[in-house]
Amino acid sequence: MVWPGGVGLHHFADIDSTNEEARRMAAAGARGPAWIYADTQSAGRGRRGRAWMSEPGNLFCTHLFAPQCPMPKAAEMSFVTALAVFDAVDATGIHGLALKWPNDLLVDGAKVSGILIESAPGPAGHRDEDPLLAIGIGINIARAPDDTPYPATCLSAHGMSVTPLALLTELATAFIARCAQWDRGAGFAAIRQDWLARARGVGGPVTVRLHDRVIEGEFLSLDEDGALEIRAGDKIETISAGDVFFPDIAPREAK
Repeated sequence: MVWPGGVGLHHFADIDSTNEEARRMAAAGARGPAWIYADTQSAGRGRRGRAWMSEPGNLFCTHLFAPQCPMPKAAEMSFVTALAVFDAVDATGIHGLALKWPNDLLVDGAKVSGILIESAPGPAGHRDEDPLLAIGIGINIARAPDDTPYPATCLSAHGMSVTPLALLTELATAFIARCAQWDRGAGFAAIRQDWLARARGVGGPVTVRLHDRVIEGEFLSLDEDGALEIRAGDKIETISAGDVFFPDIAPREAK
């Protein structure tokens, strides 16, 4: 199926991972843009190698996309995508939405969506200076896991009823609009400001778990590249990767 504007749409009843399918498509020569979505996944995954619960009724999708920018700027797609997810879920009429660094969406403080962006290498022997991305997105519509490090929720728990395809349609539209705003990186300052305006906890206390330590401090802002800025004592810490928690949401270990 092809959506308006020539964007491909590929649906699977069951698949290992929509991100893996996007990578297979890229290896076969596809450049996108294309959306891949599935009713269920057998090997869905999230950030930092974590498994992603993939039960029917939720949205599991990946956008195969060439952002047409230098590779360093491609990292900004994390914030572009987070805003698109915010916009799509906001269109359902739900309240209490906020973004958690770098790209999680919260409803009343609990996680309802996550994003995993990976490179999608082209065919063997193919060299291309333009990055190709597999932008994986999971949104809890009907169900939420109860064994995650950060508390999770789903849209149905907040009275929202929407089908995965209807939500994907909103998401695809929002993604186009946010990409136009981003303008291959030229508009990242505006993306950054919009992200901060929707972020939870700016100016308040935050805890960040890194692979080797834990930092507690005040969430100041994002730097010009999107890194998290925290005042910890008399130091300003700039963090490019980690898990963020707030005082009312204590870290917990997965079961």
